[in-house]
Amino acid sequence: MKLLIINGPNLNMLGIREPGIYGASTYADLVAYLEAAAQEAGVEITCFQSNHEGAIVDAIQGAYGVMDGIVINPAAYTHTSVAILDALKAVALPAVEVHISDVKSREDFRQVSYAGMACEKTYAGMGFAGYREAIRYLKERYT
Repeated sequence: MKLLIINGPNLNMLGIREPGIYGASTYADLVAYLEAAAQEAGVEITCFQSNHEGAIVDAIQGAYGVMDGIVINPAAYTHTSVAILDALKAVALPAVEVHISDVKSREDFRQVSYAGMACEKTYAGMGFAGYREAIRYLKERYT
């Protein structure tokens, strides 16, 4: 099984950006965690991070016919991007949404997830562990 792991804007600033919300671990730490989680689950992953909406749409479209599923943390684009929603719907790959923080307990504007409308499941507020759960979910459901 091949999974595309997509991380959206500002996740490259993990460890610097609001450590009280996102923790002290860096983006490099997250990638290492994802690689270990993938190895543990027996799946292949490709990690992608961008601060640019169009690049994320391109990555989703590029997964069509190549990947078996998508794990996506659209970050701020969660609440604004119909383009990412449409891309996820277009490729119709099994997708799981992940958020490091508990977005449901945060600002009102964070209560709508456009990307989540195209995802089977959402893991939020679990820190990096949400990604591991998303990988496990896709592996168990689709292999």
